[in-house]
Amino acid sequence: MTTTIANRGLPAAEDIVGPTPGQQLRRRIFGHRGLMIGGGILLVMFLMALTAPLIAPHDPYMQSLLSRVKPPVWVTGNWDHVLGTDQLGRDYLSRLMYGAQISLLIGFAAAFISGVIGTAMGVAAGYFGGRVDMVVTFLITVRLSMPVVLVALAVVALIGGSLTVVISVLGLLLWDRYAVVMRSATLQIRQMDYVAAAKAVGCSTPRILLTEIMPNIVNNLIVVATLEMAHAILLEAALSFLGMGVQPPTPSWGLMVSEGKDYILFESWMIMIPGVALFLLVLAINLVGDGIRDVTAPEARN
Repeated sequence: MTTTIANRGLPAAEDIVGPTPGQQLRRRIFGHRGLMIGGGILLVMFLMALTAPLIAPHDPYMQSLLSRVKPPVWVTGNWDHVLGTDQLGRDYLSRLMYGAQISLLIGFAAAFISGVIGTAMGVAAGYFGGRVDMVVTFLITVRLSMPVVLVALAVVALIGGSLTVVISVLGLLLWDRYAVVMRSATLQIRQMDYVAAAKAVGCSTPRILLTEIMPNIVNNLIVVATLEMAHAILLEAALSFLGMGVQPPTPSWGLMVSEGKDYILFESWMIMIPGVALFLLVLAINLVGDGIRDVTAPEARN
């Protein structure tokens, strides 16, 4: 049969090689428009935050009362202050670039802390079940009964607002979604044959959790992490806007919105610029999270 096919000028069956898993993954990544757009915006934000000390045109803390509330260049401003200046004469572009550092730091740190707590609780509840599951479920219910913003405001008001306090408070309050999703995913995975086979050959519980359970729920973990990162960034902006988050003169996008609210009727760009930056960052993180879910679990696409 092979000889006949070869005589006709057609490739033999063993010569037909399909795309490798790596090639398929790359095709899905570069073919996903949302992931590419979100990844591009997020990359720009990362580069802006990392290179802020090198490319920022001015010191974000330097005040100049002679240059107060200068408009952006596209209104009636000049190129010395491309995005204008705030009410104390500080360069808006420089503060925006340094503010990206604050937002990304808080987002990543809070998502990491809450992820460690919630993942550990969810995996333990889903794998062991019984009383462990009851205790974790009770803790999740208690956590869901507490409004995040009100609790964060109360804690920050008692302790005092700072970058460390905001990260700690958000990290200790945003673990519930991790716990719920990880518990559900672990309940499904622990019924699989490969988990039963690992138990049958005598693998220890930590080995089963690390080598059989965790690799199969990491896709869910990444998606939840992106959602909670965006959530933490918005909460930090809300706390800073209310005066309970990052304290002046630290450049924070939420604080920039708060400082510009008195000029909203006459200099609306003071609120629009940091507001658009927050919108783009949160949008990019959500697009990346959705894209990772679709790329790593194509059977779950809508």
